[in-house]
Amino acid sequence: MQDSLTIRKANRSDLPDIIQLVRELAVYEKAPEEVWVTLEDYEDGFESVFDALVAEWNGRIVGMALYYLTFSTWKGKMLHLEDFIVTESHRGKGIGKQLFDEVISQARRLNTKLMRWQVLDWNEPAIAFYNKYDVAFDTDWWNVKMLFTGPPAQS
Repeated sequence: MQDSLTIRKANRSDLPDIIQLVRELAVYEKAPEEVWVTLEDYEDGFESVFDALVAEWNGRIVGMALYYLTFSTWKGKMLHLEDFIVTESHRGKGIGKQLFDEVISQARRLNTKLMRWQVLDWNEPAIAFYNKYDVAFDTDWWNVKMLFTGPPAQS
């Protein structure tokens, strides 16, 4: 059997796999305790707050890109790539490139002026990957956040 890759828009039934990939990414980023989101949160926001693409390898979801539209007061409509991951066992097969290229295509289809995302400064494989594209790393701005809830209570 020949390996097959499909990149497609996510659907509601993909959300548990997407959450699992987010958890895997959090472990890689050394912050697994920071993932507080629930399946219900994903279901509540899917297609109204965010969209996603998934990469299927032989029918199994092995990658995802979660994004949403926002607005830059300086540039106009913008696509924000919130998370992008290919499961560790499937890296090096070109899946990430095809998935990322499809995110770029989606941004163009949506007539955005800008695509933005974040990468940790120590994540050298991701930085090397993004450097293959015509990107600019912005080191002048700091990320700022304000949390309105804490982690779920432990039972």
